[in-house]
Amino acid sequence: WCEAQHVLPFFSMASFTRSLCSFSRINLGLQGSRVLTQVPNLSSRRTFTASKPFPVAQYGGRFTVTMLPGDGIGPEMMGYVQNIFRYAGVPVDFEVIQITKNSTDDEFENAMICIRRNGVALKGSIESKYGNASSGSRNATLRTQLDLFANVLHCKTYPSIQSRHSDVDIIIIRENTEGEYSMLEHENVKGVIESMKIITRKGSERIARYAFEYAIRHGRKKVTAVHKANIMKLSDGLFLETCRSIAKEYPEIEFSDMIVDNTCMQLVARPQQFDVMVMPNLYGNVVSNVVCGLVGGPGLLSGRNYGEHFAVFEPGTRNTGASVAGRNIANPVAMLNSACDMLEHLDLQSHADLIRDAIDRTLNVDKIHTADLGGQATSLDVVQNIIHVIQANTKDSS
Repeated sequence: WCEAQHVLPFFSMASFTRSLCSFSRINLGLQGSRVLTQVPNLSSRRTFTASKPFPVAQYGGRFTVTMLPGDGIGPEMMGYVQNIFRYAGVPVDFEVIQITKNSTDDEFENAMICIRRNGVALKGSIESKYGNASSGSRNATLRTQLDLFANVLHCKTYPSIQSRHSDVDIIIIRENTEGEYSMLEHENVKGVIESMKIITRKGSERIARYAFEYAIRHGRKKVTAVHKANIMKLSDGLFLETCRSIAKEYPEIEFSDMIVDNTCMQLVARPQQFDVMVMPNLYGNVVSNVVCGLVGGPGLLSGRNYGEHFAVFEPGTRNTGASVAGRNIANPVAMLNSACDMLEHLDLQSHADLIRDAIDRTLNVDKIHTADLGGQATSLDVVQNIIHVIQANTKDSS
């Protein structure tokens, strides 16, 4: 394989600021966002040094991206993505790798090689086998092996979708490689299981600084650290202590901390109080699902996984949707939003905007909703309307 890496130069502080903005679509008035093909050294505030180039495979002006359909509704959702990309003229070619709950270790390793080669992946959820301690979670293994330390979830209400609360706009930043998801479990004595939770100062500093830098770059005002340090005094205590220490370097950002059980209650009662939330791995899984439920369910939100060298995009709740697979009723919006996140990462902003605008019109103007949103539309109804809007918009601009 001959790769042409897509690397942008870091000539100045201004160019880096523009680069970091493209971590998310949420620019909030910040202009000049560019693709982030390198991740900064976040060892100290304002001390930015370029790390190794972010490997993004590009051939003849087209990007090559790894596609992992996964289990459940993943394969049909990926088909919709490919179809919409064709109508939108997106210069992306997918290298499709079929990984399911039944795939062998060699097949999984081939998928990892493919992601490392291409640098970017669009992923469905891979179902985990229950009761088989030796197999582990392929989803967690992928994030750990690629060191995708930051999971970013933007939870925002849609105007036309009925939800318990309005005006919710929360960024959840979840540490993605440590905590209970370290998958270190063993049975020393029959009937007694030990599960190790790993929290390191390095990992806590990295995710805490990421959260504050994210807040700075995207015009956010507040960061809340979520923990259980009142009980887990050493592990969560270290995480909280680290967040408090990093917060002192960002006096312009309001900082608070909250115990995870109270956090869940506050989210249900008054979610508007939260802005950026940072937390360890397991709490991030729980809290993100709570917030997804508040804004309309798992069919809407996308999740972004970033490391120093690779990026993987997937639906926000990582649900396989096995119960609705093959029935033409699953909501395709979460996967389509994930695909748009990926396009923004590749600096294909105009293509991402074209598809996002079509999604927005389909949901908020034409009000074509699948059953999970209280509507009667099928998956194909949503996709076909998005394609119709794309065709109309591209015709108008030609």
